[in-house]
Amino acid sequence: MTNNDIFKKLRVALQLRDDQIIEILELVDFRISKGEIGNFFRDPEHPKYVECGDQVLRNFLNALVIHLRGTKEEPKVPMDVIKSHKPKPSKEYDQKDRKDRDTNSSHAKPKTFSKSRDKKPDLKNKKFNPLGNVKYNNGKPKKKDNE
Repeated sequence: MTNNDIFKKLRVALQLRDDQIIEILELVDFRISKGEIGNFFRDPEHPKYVECGDQVLRNFLNALVIHLRGTKEEPKVPMDVIKSHKPKPSKEYDQKDRKDRDTNSSHAKPKTFSKSRDKKPDLKNKKFNPLGNVKYNNGKPKKKDNE
């Protein structure tokens, strides 16, 4: 297992974005660009792939300890820090999702048909066409009335 594999697995497990990785590395005064970090996570056959060196991984692990546990003076609870990494959906998306859930859930009220506007279809009637007045000729030419 290479340093790149370890770095990738930590990134996925902790749900870290590139900008968060940069902030974590700055805790130990290690500066690296977003592009350089992206090159570590590329496929090994990609032309811009870069091997992650021992120094980068060592600094990331040291900074990760400080990020998750905090310092002696200001300790942190690691699980609270990890939970804060999860992306939060926007309010607009969340409200739309709630509406969809409410209408699709088993707790939603069943649809009732009013007598005047929405008539329940007569399924016993053989002539009932669910498509309304649409008729298909299956690609056959129309018959002429004069023939």
